[in-house]
Amino acid sequence: MQATYQGSCHCGNTRFEVDMELDHVRSCDCSVCRRRGALMHRVPTQALRLHTPLSALTTYVWHTGTAKDYFCPECGILPFRRPSAPSKDELAAGMQPFSGWAVNVRCLEGADLDAIPVRRIAGSKLP
Repeated sequence: MQATYQGSCHCGNTRFEVDMELDHVRSCDCSVCRRRGALMHRVPTQALRLHTPLSALTTYVWHTGTAKDYFCPECGILPFRRPSAPSKDELAAGMQPFSGWAVNVRCLEGADLDAIPVRRIAGSKLP
């Protein structure tokens, strides 16, 4: 069932709301995600409404340079990101490009993390 969630970083300087059907989260095993511990859920661009402008956040870009991770400059929490573009191998395997947001479900008020199925993503296997 679709719901609207309020979200924030730890210190509250970064605030947003998002409409989603929280039917799963994604847990990636790449070097960044494994250390970060975020549980992500992808949503279309229009589903995320920022109450803090992107210009007030810190951005981290790595590996292929196509993903953008947004962090609160005060507490360092990643509330959302723009996922990377699929590699040639992923496109050849049938993965579809995605242009929306990935929201860190750990930053959402009222999300029952124990009740949400986890999809494992093998990011460590990407070239």
